This record gives sequence, C-alpha cells and structure tokens, in this order.
Amino acid sequence: MALVAVGQWRRRRSGAGLWVTAAFVVLGAVVLASRAIGTDAHGGGERVIVRLEIVGLVVFPYLLYRFAQAFGSPSRRLQILTASMTAVLVLWTLLLPRIPQQGEHQPAWWVVYLLAFLAHWTVLSVIVSWRLLKAGRGQPTVARRRMTLLAFAAAAITAAIVVAALGGSRYSVEALVSGLAGSLAGIAFLLGLSPPPLLRMVWRRPEQRRVQDAIFHLMARAVSEEEVAERVLPPMAEIVGARAIAFVHRGGGILHGHNLSEAQVAQLRAGSPRTPDVLSLDVGEETLVLWPNPYFPFFGDEELRLLSTLTALSGIAFDRARLAAQERKARETLERANELKSNFVALAAHELRTPVSAVNGLIQTLFAVSGRATQAQRDEMERMLVEQGTRLAQLVEQLLDLSRLDADAVAIEPQRLPVRARVEVLVATVAPDRTDDVEVDVAPGLVAEADPTAFDRIVSNLVVNALRYGRPPVVVRADRGENHLRVVVEDRGEGVPPDVVPVLFERFTRGRQTRALEIGTGLGLAIARSFARAHHGDLTYEAAEPTGARFELLLPVPRLRGDIEVHLVHTAT
Repeated sequence: MALVAVGQWRRRRSGAGLWVTAAFVVLGAVVLASRAIGTDAHGGGERVIVRLEIVGLVVFPYLLYRFAQAFGSPSRRLQILTASMTAVLVLWTLLLPRIPQQGEHQPAWWVVYLLAFLAHWTVLSVIVSWRLLKAGRGQPTVARRRMTLLAFAAAAITAAIVVAALGGSRYSVEALVSGLAGSLAGIAFLLGLSPPPLLRMVWRRPEQRRVQDAIFHLMARAVSEEEVAERVLPPMAEIVGARAIAFVHRGGGILHGHNLSEAQVAQLRAGSPRTPDVLSLDVGEETLVLWPNPYFPFFGDEELRLLSTLTALSGIAFDRARLAAQERKARETLERANELKSNFVALAAHELRTPVSAVNGLIQTLFAVSGRATQAQRDEMERMLVEQGTRLAQLVEQLLDLSRLDADAVAIEPQRLPVRARVEVLVATVAPDRTDDVEVDVAPGLVAEADPTAFDRIVSNLVVNALRYGRPPVVVRADRGENHLRVVVEDRGEGVPPDVVPVLFERFTRGRQTRALEIGTGLGLAIARSFARAHHGDLTYEAAEPTGARFELLLPVPRLRGDIEVHLVHTAT
C-alpha cells in the first residue's frame, strides 16, 4: 500500500495524495519494524522502536483524517480538536513508563492509555468513513465506489485494532476476527486507492453507455452547435461529477450550459474564469469550462482522459455543425435568389404589360392616323404617350429597387443631414407647384445620422402620397430622441380605408379610387418600408386626428462613445 501510494503521489502531487502517502508509509514502516524485532523487545533500542511503532499507529488515523479533509474546508474547531488529541496521545506514548510485554500483567495506567488509544482511532475513523461516504453521493460511479471502499477500509482497520486490543492468544477467535478485518481493510484500501483497469471499466459502464450514446448522436448526423452542446454536456458532467459545465465561445458568450448558477453565468460572461476550482479545455473555436467536485483531482485521472477524448470529438462535431450550417445557408441563399428571380420576372411581366401595351398602342395609332389626325388629336396622343412612358420608367425603377432590397444589395451608409433643409429641398423637388400646401415643422438645428438615398426616397414618397391622396395642409414634423429619429408626415384627407390598412405596405396595394383613376403603382409604400427596415428602422401608419393619414418613420440614432460618434454602416451583400 505504501508503494502504491508513493507511486500515485509521484504522478499527481496533490495535497490529498501527500496525506494518504504519509499514512501508508508510516503504517508500512510500523509493519516492517515489527517484523524486524519480533514479538518481544528486550534491548533498549528495541524498546525505542516499539514505542515509535505505537506513535506510528497513533498518527496513522490522523493522517487518514487529513486525507479525507483535504478535499474541502473542514471546521477549524474540528481541526484543532483532532490535532490536539493526536498530539496529546503521541506525547503520552513517549512518556509511558514502559510497554508491557505480551502475557504480562497490564497495570491500570496502561489500560487507561489503551482506552484513549482506541477512542482516538475510533473517533478519527468514524469521521473519515462518514466524510467519504457522504462525499461519494452524486459522484461518478468510479469515484463513488473508490470512496465507499476507502470508507469501509477505515472502518475495518479500526475494527481490527479494537478486536486485537481485546487480547487473546494467537489462535483465538479475537485474533482470527482481527486478522480477517485487517485483511479486508488492506484489500479495500488497495482497491480504493488504485483499482485495476478491468474493475474501473466495469464500474464505469453506466457513464460509458451514456458517453457512447452521446458520441453516436454527435457522429450520426450534423446538427447545430447548440444541439451538440446540449447533448454532450450532461454525460460530460457525469463522467467527472462536475457541479456545472458549459461551452463558451472564444470571443465571449455562452454557447450552452448545464446546471449553471447565476454566479457562474456572471463569471462566464465576464470571461473564461481562471481559478483553481475551474477546469478549462479548449475545443477549437469553443472552450469547455467546468466546475469539478473537490475529489476530482485525486479520483479522476482516467475520467479526465475520457473527458478529453469526448471534448475532442465534440470539436469535430462542432466543425461538422458549422459546415452544415454554412452549406444550409448557402443553399437557402441560392434558393432565395432563384425565388426572387422568378418572382421578379413574374412581377415585371404582370405589371409592365399595361403601360407597355398602352405605349405600343399609342405609337401604332400615331403611325396609323398620322396623316388624318388633327393637331389637337396628335397633341393628346403625344401627351398620353409621355404619361405612359413616364409611368413605365417609374415602374421599372421601382421594380429594380424592390429586387435590390429583396436581395439585401442596398448599402445603408448614414451621414449627418440637416433635416429641415433636406425636407424643404425634397418638397420643392417633388411638388414645386404645391410648396404652399406643405408645412415643414422641424427645428432648424436638428441633425440626423441617416443614409441620404434612403431618407430621400422614404420622405419624398410620403409627401407625394399625402399631396396626391390627402388634403392640405400636409405637415412634416421631426424630432430626435435618445435612440431614434422620428419623422412624421400627416395630411387632412379622408385617410386610408380600413379594409386597406392591414395590407397597406404590401406590394401593389391600391385602394378602389386609386385603381379606378389608375394613379400610382402600389409599390411606393412597400419600397419606403423596405428602405426603412434596411436602415434598421421602421415605417408605420395610423389614422390622424381628427381626419387624415399619419405616417411615422423611425430611424436609429448611433450611440456616442466619448466625443466620437459611432455610425452604423450596414452593407448586406
């Protein structure tokens, strides 16, 4: 046992290993010394050796106690009490007048000493057995079995000592029971400290089956990274008896956790914790972080190797999941591009038919009646041709805008814009003969961080619609809050019919009056909202009070860092 303990301590120089090594080195020295001097000690040197042997037997249970206490934070009072008991008994042993020989009459002072010796052994062994049994609950099977064997061994060797102290001849029942208990204690200590690989394999079958199931699911098919972590973390925790375990991204953020407390979540969000009670294993772009139980460093050598293997397989599964996600995303992108192309072709064919037919009909009519038509008739047909040509050009431009927005191919690059001046220029551009019908209620110093193209397309569309379908005055208001720039365009017309409101921002949505008069294409509001959302904002509608339509544009305001304004540049490709 001493050789086994020394070998283990050399491989893993832990505090617990040092205490258990010291315990069995002391016990081994006692056994060798007793074999060397025999049962009777007559010389002065032999009597000193016998006294030192008894000191070794006094110290042995205390060293086992320190081994059991090395995994946690024991009570300071208990530490002082056990150390004091041991020190007093060691001093008492050294001050004994003599050691009675076998068969000799035992004086009262010797009987009192033996009772104190047995009480010391019993108290410390009970503490060791109880602590190891209690700590074994909830541990992996191998660690739990080893702790149980060590607890049994501590109790068995105490029983052997107590029975031996009762006396009796070498061939008495007491000697047989003592020898049997001592042998069982030795076997239990050996299996608890260094169980053979075959026995470990048998003990580890429950965790092994769960690990095999996890590996099968990891390798059977490529799943998402979250699913990989969700499947593999519970068996990983069971392998080492971890209190909590998680995969975290190298750049920060928790991928998935198991049994994490709020404090542990806070630790992970602050960065991968590097503390003695936390174990970290790198897994490619992720890091495995776990809080093992205090007994893991002593009882978990093979479990750590198994955990490392499963961690490496998890890294492969993460790579497969990432590749599958990239493939899925690329396939979805291609499918979406194909769908957009088909939709655009169908949309263009459907919506362009009317203006193209009108332009074609007018051209043919002009050629057919060019010699017989009056000038007034020619002027009217030319006017209609210009209108239909303008409508056709507008529709083509809007269809192209929609196709770019659908494909996320519109770059949004915010710039500083003076809102009032920008709105006044837009009004003068889109309605030069109706500027008196538009009231711009914007503070002169208001500045927006917005993409000029998106801002112009949205606001000009709202102003044109308000003038075309509503009644003056049309009011344009703007204000800036902490997080958003708000632009409101409001008129005093009849507002949007209730049956149109739910589909107002869908493509080719037009009210009955609009369809009857063949005004507009029904694409303006759909394009305006798409520009707003590409800007990470939104465009909404509500009825104005007392009458009219009220459109509200919200655009995000970039945050300030010190004296530097940080502008969000969103480019979707």
